Amino acid sequence: MTEGEKKLLNTFEARVRHFIYLHEELRRENHDLKEQIEAKEQQIAKVTETCKSLQKDYTNLKIAKIISAEDSDMKKTKLRLSNIVREIDKCIALLNE
Repeated sequence: MTEGEKKLLNTFEARVRHFIYLHEELRRENHDLKEQIEAKEQQIAKVTETCKSLQKDYTNLKIAKIISAEDSDMKKTKLRLSNIVREIDKCIALLNE
């Protein structure tokens, strides 16, 4: 082998090693991103479940408010409804992230 051929071979080997390194880095990054996606999907599912539960509670409280005739019960119900609406808003905000 001539000196020029050795130089070309060394350059080729270095580039191949570099590409292998880049490939491994991209595989690791891809794996990390897949884990992040899975964690976010689980988080979304949990928030969606909470939101559904809160909406059910909200509906039940609306019915209770309609049935309730006393002013003190109405005030309590309004306060609870306000809290539930705040919880729903938080859930929606989390879903929008």
